[in-house]
Amino acid sequence: MRKISLKKVMIVLVLLILLAYILARLFVPNMVDKRFNKTINLPPYQVSDEATKVYQSLEFISDLHSDVLLWDRNIIDRHSHGHEDIPRMLEANIGLQAFTIVNKVPKGLNFDKNDDQSDQITLPFIVQGRPISSWFDLTQRVVVQSESLHRFANESGGKLRVIKSKQDLIQYIKDRTKDKNITAGFLGIEGAQALQGKMENLDIVYKAGVRMIGLTHFFDNEVGGSAHGVKKGGITEFGKNLITKMEEKNIFVDLSHASPKLIDDVLAIATKPMLISHTGVKGTCNNVRNLSDEHLIKIAKLGSVVGIAMFEQAICGTQSKDIAKAIKYTADLIGAKYVGLGSDFDGAIAAVFDVTGFPQIVDELLKLGMSKQDIELVMGENIKRVLLSHLPDE
Repeated sequence: MRKISLKKVMIVLVLLILLAYILARLFVPNMVDKRFNKTINLPPYQVSDEATKVYQSLEFISDLHSDVLLWDRNIIDRHSHGHEDIPRMLEANIGLQAFTIVNKVPKGLNFDKNDDQSDQITLPFIVQGRPISSWFDLTQRVVVQSESLHRFANESGGKLRVIKSKQDLIQYIKDRTKDKNITAGFLGIEGAQALQGKMENLDIVYKAGVRMIGLTHFFDNEVGGSAHGVKKGGITEFGKNLITKMEEKNIFVDLSHASPKLIDDVLAIATKPMLISHTGVKGTCNNVRNLSDEHLIKIAKLGSVVGIAMFEQAICGTQSKDIAKAIKYTADLIGAKYVGLGSDFDGAIAAVFDVTGFPQIVDELLKLGMSKQDIELVMGENIKRVLLSHLPDE
């Protein structure tokens, strides 16, 4: 029997590994996307004639949180899975979407206690064929996902704009009065661990287009404590310096997922409005994820906007009425001027509906007695106002 050379064995192994990677690249990302981004109530969505009329009259609808850039999905095309893409955003008349960048998620994810010793993002980035530079570098993960949004905009035939400045937003709003068949997005980060404790990385992500940063995600980091971390502590010296630099650059602070102590510390030093991208409120759903009345009142005093999330753990329910209940409670407490939408679409959640279900929110808010003027504020005008006031000039 002829001996098989080690060289031939190695060649076969390499070819098998390459074949396995190609097969994984072709099938696994889509399977994972479908598994994690479920929709509880599927379209088409039915609403009252009054709600339809009000919704169609809204000039600017906006949402503060979508993680769709994490997935291997071409958002220019319409999909039957996940929660949004450009065609569905246009159908829903979305004026502006915050595209938030997930950069590290611990294994065994839970709401109570997570450390920073593991990461579930590395393998998906490898299987998705992302640039090698982003496989193990959190800052580069931000850069790569930011580049994806810019690429989608370039390939959208003018349907998608990326907003980085006041002038970008002013021009876009002007253009949209002539053509409703366009939409826009701006970039945020979910968890300042993406900066890896280096202030110079703030300049890198700013250059990439990031205009909002959530200080923590599911674990404590160099900035401070997470509501789901081990220590759940307050702000660090790096965190204090970061707040100062972010305000200098007009990058919005996002307190979603922050520990109560971190929220207290940030509120003690912050001077500019914040965007709380996706949260629930303890007044309708009391858990560690959600904001207390005391914090809501202090956040509103800065002129901030609180985005109400749209998944069960944030609203203690799975229906549109549960979203509306949280919105109405918050508006009654701090004023409708400080409340917005923060869906958390495509954030590995079971969403109440996909983006085309937004008219259901209007329907439920009307049932709760909210005025058309306040509904306009909540559905997007508040976010537009704050961005026009506090985005960088150029």
